[in-house]
Amino acid sequence: MNYWTELSIEYASQKSYLDDLFQVYPTIPEEIREINQERWANIEKAFDKKNNDLLIRELLKLDLFPIKDSYIAYLKRD
Repeated sequence: MNYWTELSIEYASQKSYLDDLFQVYPTIPEEIREINQERWANIEKAFDKKNNDLLIRELLKLDLFPIKDSYIAYLKRD
């Protein structure tokens, strides 16, 4: 096995790994963003009705889509 890969696996198995990772890549943004309440209500209605098409369309209207995926930009353009 590659020396650097071996070191990475060894480091990742330590208990402090996630804490160290959080210091480099914090998961909580400096500000919590506000979501438009009307838009959120539409998202909840679509979810409750199990209307997946409408749900995706409403989620795409958000400034930041809840899931990071390369297809999101494609869906927004299409």
